[in-house]
This record gives sequence, structure tokens and C-alpha cells, in this order.
Amino acid sequence: MAFKPLYFVPVAIFAALIGAVILPKLSDQAAGKDDSLPSVLLGKEAPAVTVTAFGAGPAPTDADLRQPGLKLVNFWASWCQPCRAEHPLLERLKAEGVTIYGINYKDKPEAGQKFLEEMGNPFAKIGADEGRMALDWGLYGVPETFVIDGEGKIVMRLAGPITEANLLSQLRPAMDQAR
Repeated sequence: MAFKPLYFVPVAIFAALIGAVILPKLSDQAAGKDDSLPSVLLGKEAPAVTVTAFGAGPAPTDADLRQPGLKLVNFWASWCQPCRAEHPLLERLKAEGVTIYGINYKDKPEAGQKFLEEMGNPFAKIGADEGRMALDWGLYGVPETFVIDGEGKIVMRLAGPITEANLLSQLRPAMDQAR
């Protein structure tokens, strides 16, 4: 059987495409470049808070976001495993005196209440959102956390769960900026 170099052309093209897509990404990660999802809301006033009541307590309002001081807005759901993983860090931030407003996203109220009974409630106020507020805020999914300054402006958006690493490298610096 004779050697037919044309058989290797598709493999070579595929390898070149993989190299063109993956290698730049790997070099960006090695160089420590930011891989966060962009938000057009950074530096702008937070969109309207359009939630319904969740449980017996009051829901967050637009006025709450415009109060002086740092605050976080955290979108979460009981069915979200990363939300469960980040919850102890939200509890820690609450213990440090950080005001956190919770937005229960596309969840059954009884499931959300059970989640908070089991995990603890780090939220100063909670509202329920069926998706309208999430659209206005540009939500990719849950969990997502927004850092809001004393003028109601978005300082940072963290898509995905809060972890020890991004708490130190991203969230705390943004919180310091918002103060």
C-alpha cells in the first residue's frame, strides 16, 4: 500500500484549528489575564429592583441599593449546587457586617425557604424573581453577585460562585472600592 499524504490533511487542519483556539487561551491563563464575563453595567447605576415578596420579610427596593455604603446583590436558587457551595462565604461576609440582598431566581418559594432553613440566611432582604430582573441585570445564570457602591452603581459583577480564591482576588478589592 502506498503512502498517501492527502489522508493526513484533515488531521493537520484539525490540529491547527485546535492549536489556534486552545493555545492562546492557555497562554492567557498562564499570564493571569482576567477571564471574567463582561458586563455593560459596570460603573452604571444598578437597574431597577423588580422582585416579588419572598417569605415574611421585606423585599429589597431601588432605595436600598442607593443607600450609603457597600452592599452586595446575590442571585441564587435552591436547585443551584454552586449556590450551595458559595453559601458559607456569604454567611462569613454577613458576619463581617456586609449587607447582602438576595434575589431568589426562578425557584419555588417553599424550596428556597427550606434551603435557607438548612444553610442559614445571610440576606438583609430577599425578593423573588421569575426572570425579569435577571434580564435587566444581564444575568448569565446563578449564582451571580454584584458589588454596589453607596451611590447605587455597580462596581463589579462576579458570574459564578464566590470561592476563597475569587473572594480574595476579585470580590474584596471591589468591595474596598465600593466603600
